[in-house]
Amino acid sequence: MKMNIEIDCTPAEARAFLGLPDVSGLNDHLVEEMKKRMDANVSAMQPEELMKSWTSFGLSAQDQFRRLMEAAVTTTKP
Repeated sequence: MKMNIEIDCTPAEARAFLGLPDVSGLNDHLVEEMKKRMDANVSAMQPEELMKSWTSFGLSAQDQFRRLMEAAVTTTKP
């Protein structure tokens, strides 16, 4: 026997029905704190240094991938 039950309610109503706590205030506080910290860090960054770190990582990753492929080719040769 199969039964399908559809419940039409909002997330807040579902939380209240299941007895879960309302953490929306805590969530709002955490989001605001994260925004403040991100804004503080963005204003402290220098675009030139950021680009240098990104490009150096990209080049080293490409070099590591090339070495990995070279090692794979040399180990599979008869």
